[in-house]
Amino acid sequence: MEAKSTGDADLDAKIKEWLRLDRNNVSRAEILQLSQDGKSNELRKRLSKRMEFGTAGLRARMGAGYSMMNDLTIIQTSQGLAKYLLSNNPNVKQKGVVIGYDGRHNSNRFALLACTIFINEGIPVYLYSRLCPTPYVPYAVLHYKAECGVMVTASHNPKEDNGYKVYWNNGAQIISPIDKGIASSIESNLEPLDSSWDTSVVSGSQLVRDPLAEIIKFYNEDLNKLCYYREQNANSPVKFTYTAMHGVGYEYVKLACKAFNFVEPIPVIEQLLSMKTADANGSVVILANDPDADRLAIAEKLPSGEWHIFSGNETGALLGWWSWFSFHQKYPDVPASDVYMLSSTVSSKILHTLSQKEGFNFEETLTGFKWMGNRADALLKEGKHVLFAFEEAIGFMCGSSVLDKDGVSAAMVCSELTTFLYNQNLTLYKQLELIYQKYGYHLSSNSYYICHDQDKIRQMFADIRNFNKTGKYPEKCGPYKIQHIRDLTVGYDSSKTDLKPVLPTSASSQMITFTFENGCVATLRTSGTEPKIKYYTEHKPDPQKGMDKAAAQNELEDIVENIVKFFYNPEKFLQFLYRNVPIYSSSDCKFKIINNFGILQKNKHIHCLLFADLRLDTLSLAISIYALNLQVCIFFADIDVVILSRTVRNINIQCYLMWIMKDFLICIL
Repeated sequence: MEAKSTGDADLDAKIKEWLRLDRNNVSRAEILQLSQDGKSNELRKRLSKRMEFGTAGLRARMGAGYSMMNDLTIIQTSQGLAKYLLSNNPNVKQKGVVIGYDGRHNSNRFALLACTIFINEGIPVYLYSRLCPTPYVPYAVLHYKAECGVMVTASHNPKEDNGYKVYWNNGAQIISPIDKGIASSIESNLEPLDSSWDTSVVSGSQLVRDPLAEIIKFYNEDLNKLCYYREQNANSPVKFTYTAMHGVGYEYVKLACKAFNFVEPIPVIEQLLSMKTADANGSVVILANDPDADRLAIAEKLPSGEWHIFSGNETGALLGWWSWFSFHQKYPDVPASDVYMLSSTVSSKILHTLSQKEGFNFEETLTGFKWMGNRADALLKEGKHVLFAFEEAIGFMCGSSVLDKDGVSAAMVCSELTTFLYNQNLTLYKQLELIYQKYGYHLSSNSYYICHDQDKIRQMFADIRNFNKTGKYPEKCGPYKIQHIRDLTVGYDSSKTDLKPVLPTSASSQMITFTFENGCVATLRTSGTEPKIKYYTEHKPDPQKGMDKAAAQNELEDIVENIVKFFYNPEKFLQFLYRNVPIYSSSDCKFKIINNFGILQKNKHIHCLLFADLRLDTLSLAISIYALNLQVCIFFADIDVVILSRTVRNINIQCYLMWIMKDFLICIL
């Protein structure tokens, strides 16, 4: 079969080029079929623009084309990375690189291709012999003093995606200018060498070594640095239930349990039945890793019988408090001035509050563990102790053996914290309340709008900078007065005497933070990889004003509504594709989605589901939706979008719903 002309000379040239370069019969056939079917627009999407190599490396859908993850783009990327290493890190032929991969389709294949290219250049490779957690790659980079690490994973993205995550010789994710240098080198090495396709050289190469057994040993030995109550752990009063979310985590968590002297957790065999498994085994705490085991989610059963799913900020508060408490108990002579904790600028300020009262240091970084990992590395080189770092998207770095988020070590630290609390007749939920009572409430509400029109997004932020055409930033949002504004897009911070922000600025992305007089902080920013305008809000009212938790929560919700009304201005900027279609709404979806399923089946004209007023008890809803997912697909062939109202406050639930309902477009209103 030959390619059919599209009538577009440039596109035809791209098709011809792809067919010349690609030796994978499956992806070649995919491009040829699109050509035969006259799918010119789809071919343009795939061939006219390459995936951008950034600070997260690559992440995209798997398929044929330069904009997708496939054999050819992996070869081009690896060739460029190898050449960059040889030019800039001359010791790479002695120190080597580390390559790991998760359980996704093609992950092992992509890892083998990358390994092939490195050894063809004379670069030694520590190639994991089987799938591993993402944290095992940066850990191995530090352990072997390697020059680079590559993890083939798309983390919690849909199963159709894959990725190529790059770590540098300090064990942290790459940042500028390294990412730009690698991207340039990739562009200079797009022609695949004949030898790059032959992965058979890997099995017999003297340059390839399997690090798995050694890293398992040393990683788990290093976990002991985070273990403070080993004897208590052996007799923990808590049964833990664990789910790997169809991922790599379980076998590695079992090994980590031995390091912490815990019995193995109760595994969730059928991944959608976490709570049922826990209930059947008398377990009151559920630990969940995402598919590549670098994130951790926690749920605890309350006395009422309901399950509370802790947000990333709530878990950050618990682990931050525990990191300081346990470290200070064991090392009371270490000056607090030498101790540091970190969090991203869109995460809770609870660590900052803790640091002010306890005397240790807190630093804020830009969003993403690439910034926290590199900053932690710099602090460690100064002889400081970095105890903990976190981001609100359930990413936690406990200790400094791994300079990235690590769901395995976080699960162990959380288990020890839970055991300690239950031995004191406390629970995670009760301890969180005690933290808030001592340090003040830190209540969060995070979500986003979807907008595919970049011009509208730019105009929305321009209108904020020229609020009501005054030529100035807003002085208030509805009735709430604004104290300070920081704009990391243009490099402005009204709280500084020179009006210049401390954090790095970038004109390529939008990010504005508002600090209100009542203690609330709100950040609006665009996503680098998705058509989203995100907001992160946290209310931390002055404890002296006597505002209780309910009042603070109500005020936060009102602030969010005003932010949406005056800053997002949805009527002007965000016209949702499904805005006026029929919806099904339920204020108690846990029961009504099941009890009214027959009614829904009869309404074949429904194109949109709306879940509203979902608060703490949303894991049950998520599980219910998952259980009904196949039925939804069968009975609702016309369903195109699932909309969660803004009252679905928990970002973990939003992410979880997006994962289990990934065949639908999900909007957060």
